[in-house]
Amino acid sequence: MSNHKKNQLRKHKRLATGLFFFMAIVYAAMVYLQHNGGQTWMGYVEAFSEAGMVGALADWFAVTAIFKHPLGIPIPHTNLIERKKDDLGQNLGKFVKDNFLNSENIRPYIEKLDVVKWVSEWLNKPSSQKILETEVVGLTKKIISDLKDKDVETFLAIKGTEILHEIDFQKITSSGIDYFIEKNEHIHLLEVLLPQIKGYINESEELIRQRLYENRPFLAFLAGKKISTEVVDGLVKFLDEVDADKEHFVRKKLTENLRNFSNDVIVSESWNKKFDNLKQEVLTEQNLRPYTDDAWQSIKGLLVQNLENPDSQLHGYLKSNIQKFSHSLSHDQALSSRINSWVRHFLYRMVLKNRDEVEALISRTVAGWKGKELSEKLELEVGKDLQFIRINGTLVGGFVGLLIYTLTQLFL
Repeated sequence: MSNHKKNQLRKHKRLATGLFFFMAIVYAAMVYLQHNGGQTWMGYVEAFSEAGMVGALADWFAVTAIFKHPLGIPIPHTNLIERKKDDLGQNLGKFVKDNFLNSENIRPYIEKLDVVKWVSEWLNKPSSQKILETEVVGLTKKIISDLKDKDVETFLAIKGTEILHEIDFQKITSSGIDYFIEKNEHIHLLEVLLPQIKGYINESEELIRQRLYENRPFLAFLAGKKISTEVVDGLVKFLDEVDADKEHFVRKKLTENLRNFSNDVIVSESWNKKFDNLKQEVLTEQNLRPYTDDAWQSIKGLLVQNLENPDSQLHGYLKSNIQKFSHSLSHDQALSSRINSWVRHFLYRMVLKNRDEVEALISRTVAGWKGKELSEKLELEVGKDLQFIRINGTLVGGFVGLLIYTLTQLFL
């Protein structure tokens, strides 16, 4: 492509230069013929060719002065591109900023953007869904592989400790006791324990007798068996009363004591200190570290295993959600409108916010170019069209010269 442009430029330069030499030959011929008895019309041709040479030379100088010094002579105000490169970059950056990156110009364009439609059309293709799934899986695997185990484990231990320290265990304990009472779970527990306690008492009659012999040997010698039997029978009878009477004072007392304990856990300073000590001595980073280490290794292994298995639940979940998202983009107009609105608003703000950065980028980029290379590149891009200026200058100059000569002959 570059060689083609170079050939085109050389071709048009030869054409413009050749036209100049043609005018010079015509002019020389007319001058010679008129000095040797020429005719009237030759004066008109001479005027045309003479003015054409002047126009050709003037436009050649103007076009050449843009990109280099004419004939290598450092004439002031020539070689403009190379000499004014930095100014050109600054002016170009400012021109783009002021004339393109303003609210009046970008708003109509951004308001026409329908990003959702483009994404939806692309995402509706099964091949595109597969590409997105592959990219998400690959990105997730890279993120996991790049994570340092020790850093993650330390982070989990620290955050876990912070979270546990923020928990109000007093309130949770009190709420748990209140819930226990409201559901009558303490009564259910009592009713479950009563038969077991009665059985234990019956089985412990001999143990009771032994304790009597140890503490009251004389009394036990006289009526040890009778007393132990009566103690056992009395305890069992009392427990039967508690079991049978739903309004028994023991039941009420148990409920009352539990309620008092629940309230005491909340307001008691001693319990507050106990829970604080629990947090400071038990819920520490060192104590949590073995659990967070195991948790991270388990989570990491599970994630990697599911990511590498295309038939895993994770892949299935990902496919399903991509399809749901694609369907939502295609059929949920409210969602599409919201997303388009967010994207347009974001782009609009970003463009206006970074106008100065774009200007600076253009200025720095142009300033970083080599002046001679820039001049050559620009000449390669627009030089072909500029040669038509030389051609037009030759012809227009010739016709103007002819007009002046004709008017002179007519009125003078």
